[in-house]
Amino acid sequence: MNIFHRLCLIFLVAMLPAAANAADLDGARLNLLWAIPFAGILLSIALMPLLAPVFWHHHFGKISAAWTLAFFLPFAVVFGTGAASASLVHAMLAEYIPFIVLLTALYTVAGGIYIRGNLHGSPALNCILLLTGVVLASFMGTTGASMLMIRPLIRANDNRQHKAHLVVFFIFLVSNVGGSLTPLGDPPLFLGFLKGVDFFWTVGHILPETLFMVASLLAIFYVIDSFYFKKEGVLPVDPTPDSGRLGFDGAANFGLLAAAAGLVLMSGVWKSPVVFDVVGTEFGLPGMVRDLGLVIITLMSLRITAKSVHDSNQFSWAPMQEVAKLFVGIFLTMIPVIAMLKAGANGPFGLIVSAVTRPDGSPNPAMYFWAAGSLSSFLDNAPTYLVFFNTAGGDPKVLMTTLAPTLAAISAGAVFMGANSYIGNAPNLMVKAVAEDRGVKMPSFFGYMAWSCGVLIPLFIIVTLIWFR
Repeated sequence: MNIFHRLCLIFLVAMLPAAANAADLDGARLNLLWAIPFAGILLSIALMPLLAPVFWHHHFGKISAAWTLAFFLPFAVVFGTGAASASLVHAMLAEYIPFIVLLTALYTVAGGIYIRGNLHGSPALNCILLLTGVVLASFMGTTGASMLMIRPLIRANDNRQHKAHLVVFFIFLVSNVGGSLTPLGDPPLFLGFLKGVDFFWTVGHILPETLFMVASLLAIFYVIDSFYFKKEGVLPVDPTPDSGRLGFDGAANFGLLAAAAGLVLMSGVWKSPVVFDVVGTEFGLPGMVRDLGLVIITLMSLRITAKSVHDSNQFSWAPMQEVAKLFVGIFLTMIPVIAMLKAGANGPFGLIVSAVTRPDGSPNPAMYFWAAGSLSSFLDNAPTYLVFFNTAGGDPKVLMTTLAPTLAAISAGAVFMGANSYIGNAPNLMVKAVAEDRGVKMPSFFGYMAWSCGVLIPLFIIVTLIWFR
């Protein structure tokens, strides 16, 4: 037996829980070593573009697959192929496929709308564009609004030298904070809606926090953008020449966006007794209709959108492919992480669960805000929302009334703090990829976090002191 085989054997024995039940992944029995593949893919996303950019650009999909196999192969050995297959099917069918189908539909439809004409970027105009994206985000989703507005913002400022800060604040505002008011805005709120939270509950309970965040970020952005604008001036020749009046090409895609939003809303409102069981995962008829409808909308958009519109938008599948390949690894390797979180105080992450509870047993909204937000910064914010929703009791009627401050803290933390890193929310990576595809030199993983820590964390502290004490 060589050293590699010995290490593998030691690793498997260390991860083997006592009396493991292969049919049910009990997070309380899992060892923290099961989180290594998930930590590995996060560190790969963070470090490899910095340390080996060429290798990462050509092989990020293979790296994602390698970390996924690093989890599933030992998992199949320890728990059996049946449990591994059931976990794989559940993660793909109940979570990843609906997630990626919705993102693909919104990305495709938004990419079929071209805002015609050349805007000339200035601090005031850029604030207007950002605010427009914020308003759209809660009605067409952060992904749809991000894909619709990022291209005009970059094009309006393509005659400027410093543009990375524009995209960073765009991610803060449009890709995250702007989606905090309705279940259509961001996946965590949609999951809450499916659990029984009223459609307009969120806007009624975190509107002040949202307005504070939007106003503060726009003010900070205006100061920073004004500094760069005065310092650098503009290029003598605008890469995008003026070409007539403003308008829309591919405007029929607005109807498809409305249809996509309608399908998402329908899947939460329509209750059907028809349920299909696939290897232990229940898949309801409303979800099937929604996903099939979104696929049809994607194909319709590709069919009706003129090639000239896609060419004008410099539309490509590269950003969507990057998100799809990286997030399949994230969704699959976080299976044991979510299980350990769901185990509550008895699980390996018991300190996190205990930290959100006061000595008298009542929930602490401030800690829920920071715990849900901190995990949403690196985990997908949708399952993180569900974990803390259930930690707080899981009863939507109680959470909407007696524990309203706690549910507001969970909602705000999951949505707002998705902006803390590139992987906190799917649109973050998509916007980064689109910007880099158009020649914007974006900050590295840690460079972006320097921006988020410097700008967002002080605002989150203020939000905590005012609303979640």
